[in-house]
Amino acid sequence: MKCGYVAVLGRPNAGKSSLVNFYVGEDVAVVSKRQQTTRSNILGIVTGKDYQIVFIDTPGIHHSKNELDRFMMKNVRSAISTADVILYLFDASKEIDIEEKEYIVSLKEKTDKLIVIKSKIDKENIADFGFDIEVSIRKNINTKNLLEMIVQNLPEGEPIFDKDEYTDKSIRFLVCEYIRGQLLDMFDNEIPHGVAVIVENMEENKKCVVMDIALICERENHKGIIIGKGGKNLKVIGSNAREYAEDLFNKQVILHTFVKVDEDWRNKNINKYI
Repeated sequence: MKCGYVAVLGRPNAGKSSLVNFYVGEDVAVVSKRQQTTRSNILGIVTGKDYQIVFIDTPGIHHSKNELDRFMMKNVRSAISTADVILYLFDASKEIDIEEKEYIVSLKEKTDKLIVIKSKIDKENIADFGFDIEVSIRKNINTKNLLEMIVQNLPEGEPIFDKDEYTDKSIRFLVCEYIRGQLLDMFDNEIPHGVAVIVENMEENKKCVVMDIALICERENHKGIIIGKGGKNLKVIGSNAREYAEDLFNKQVILHTFVKVDEDWRNKNINKYI
C-alpha cells in the first residue's frame, strides 16, 4: 500500500491545520483566525483502503522573536527532513511577497515531492504565484483531487499506525490544545500567545477522570483578564473543556482549571511547558 509522512507547511493562517483536520475527520490541531496557533508538530493519521497518510501539521513559517519561536521553526525543519511528501499552502486572498516566493523556490530545488497549494480559493483571489493545485477546505473544492495527488507521491510500504488511530497525541494533549483554542478566540493577540496549557495531575478510574489543568501566563494582569470578573472566563473555558474531554474519554470528567504566572516563560521555560 502507499504509506508515508506528509509535512504541511506555510505561513501562519494559510489553512494548514484546517486541511489536516478535514482529512483526518477530527480536530487534532487548533484552528483559529489568529496567527501561529500551532506550536509543535502534530500528527494526523488518515488510513484508506490502499493508503495511509501521516500528516505533520507544522507551526506557521515566521521570523523568530523568542525561544518559543525558535523552537517552533526547529519543528518545521524537522518535519521537512522526515517527510516523504511536502505540501506548501499559500493563502489565495493575500499578496504573496518575494520572501515567500523565494522560500517556495528553495523547497522546489531540494525535493521533487513538493505540492504547492493555493488555499482558500473561496475568498478573494489576489495571490500571484505558480501552484500545482488550488483548493478550498471550507467549500470542499478539489479536496479529493489533492488527496489523490498526495497518495500518488507516497512510497510503497507497511502501515505506520493502526488503522483506528487518528493522531499520535494523547487525550491530555488534545484537551490542552482545545483550551488554547478557546484562549485564542476569547482574547487579544498578546494574551493567548503568551499562555501555555499543561495538565499538572490526572487520575483515572472506571467511572471518571480527574484533571488539574494549569494555564501559564506571562504577566499578573493577564492572569486577572483570563480569570475574568467573578471567574466568569475561567468557568466558561473549564465547562467547555470538560464537555470536550468527556467526549474523548467517554466517561465523566472532573476538570479543575487555574491560572499561574511565570514571567517570560517563552524565553526561559519552553521545555517545561511545550
